[in-house]
Amino acid sequence: MSLIRQNLQAITATIVATAQESGRLPDAVRLLAVSKTFGPEAVLEAVDAGQRAFGENYLQEGVDKIQAVQQALGEAGPALEWHFIGPIQSNKTRPIAENFAWVHTVEREKIAQRLSEQRPASLAPLQICLQVNISGEASKSGVAPQEVAALADKVAALPNLTLRGLMAIPEPTDDFDQQRAAFAQLRTLYDQLRADGLALDTLSMGMSADLRAAIVEGATIVRVGSAIFGARQYNKA
Repeated sequence: MSLIRQNLQAITATIVATAQESGRLPDAVRLLAVSKTFGPEAVLEAVDAGQRAFGENYLQEGVDKIQAVQQALGEAGPALEWHFIGPIQSNKTRPIAENFAWVHTVEREKIAQRLSEQRPASLAPLQICLQVNISGEASKSGVAPQEVAALADKVAALPNLTLRGLMAIPEPTDDFDQQRAAFAQLRTLYDQLRADGLALDTLSMGMSADLRAAIVEGATIVRVGSAIFGARQYNKA
């Protein structure tokens, strides 16, 4: 059995066990395999193990990988779902709109407008999460918590987009209670938006190091990379 397959099985087991311990249904939590810095062969290995959703942070690398993987799988291969989870420059929105099914990192109305305008009519609406700077870190991307509601209303009104929920990358900590507290803040924002009438269903939160805390606090998508593919070599631009 390949290492990637073993890792996927281990992560899936953790997701199932944590969801059950939290009184949640295991299939309420989706695993997004973050394949940034790993080549198409690693993605294909994960596909062979049953994984179907993949996240990319770097635009050109991601687009090249999507094309290489699709070519390798052929028309008869399984349908994959590609999520863009990296920072978005306004001059890079078109290839994101053309190649990805989900975008987790919208933090400005201008970016959402460009994604809406540039989404090909032949494709389903682009699924959108707003990135929230839940810990208030100066170095982190994301809309401030107090500005989420206004941005959500604007994004939800745009054509060719479907606003699904919120995403956050809290300040790293090994303390489980602190991890939970940060994710609970995001969940509270999410609950407020739903109470205000927005039809949201997605909390994209939790990575390899804080996966369990995120699930306990209601994550519906967890973004896991190194625990699946191994340690990364950060030599990509």
